[in-house]
Amino acid sequence: MANPKHKVPENRPGDFFVDSTCINCDACRQIAPAVFSEATETSFVRTQPVSMVDRRQALQAMLACPTGSIGCLDGDDVKSVMQDFPLVVEEPVFYCGYNSPKSYGGNSYFIQHSAGNWLVDSPKFVAPLVQKLEALGGISDIFLTHRDDVADAERFAEHFGSRRIIHRDELPSQPGAEMVLEGAGPWELAPAFLAIATPGHTQGHCAMLFRDRFLFTGDHLDWDRHGQRLSASQDYCWYSWPQQVESIERLAAYHFEWILPGHGQRVRLPADEMKTQVLQLAQDMRERG
Repeated sequence: MANPKHKVPENRPGDFFVDSTCINCDACRQIAPAVFSEATETSFVRTQPVSMVDRRQALQAMLACPTGSIGCLDGDDVKSVMQDFPLVVEEPVFYCGYNSPKSYGGNSYFIQHSAGNWLVDSPKFVAPLVQKLEALGGISDIFLTHRDDVADAERFAEHFGSRRIIHRDELPSQPGAEMVLEGAGPWELAPAFLAIATPGHTQGHCAMLFRDRFLFTGDHLDWDRHGQRLSASQDYCWYSWPQQVESIERLAAYHFEWILPGHGQRVRLPADEMKTQVLQLAQDMRERG
């Protein structure tokens, strides 16, 4: 629980605050951009919410915060917001919320599907979310993009009887996974679900394309909200930057409109513009070296 005695100094006075335990994961800035902004090493409250919409988003951000670093001095209505998750991105795709510190605050996603629902990466295993997912029909499959963002995947798999899917090179993070991807792919996991090898950030990193519209990118790439372009992090490339460049280029062969990352901002663009952005990002990455 956030401690008002340890508020970061950048907070604007008012009910909401961020304390010094913040790990600057960006989740709150994605959910409530009108309220939260980025300081040097943490998020902070740049504007206290006035409208009901901004307040509800700030409360959602408080619940999603992986480290419990957001507080509200008058948060009597927070319980009602627990029922908001998962939040719709564009049906049938939802953002789970309840980001986990085990994945450094990474985002995870829920796909509602008539043949069985999916998780992409894992949130915290917490009762409000688990109960909501039960009401939505449970989880048949859990696609894990890479080792960093598995979080509580094992607990979700045990609870729902789910099939976990992960690449062989990431298997030490989920040794009991029920489906192991081998080689360079791509792999059709089910109709409309395609796994694509995207090594670079880690050796066995994979993205997943759903319905040729939604691309779940793990830590491979995201949207730079300040530069208004696709982005990839060389600082957090743990395996091979040259391979990550090649993996980015490979994505230009696919049709999609959504980038849904584990870390960073999601974005929707027309498919042609998305392809242009992907190719431009690969060129910029090569020039960076």
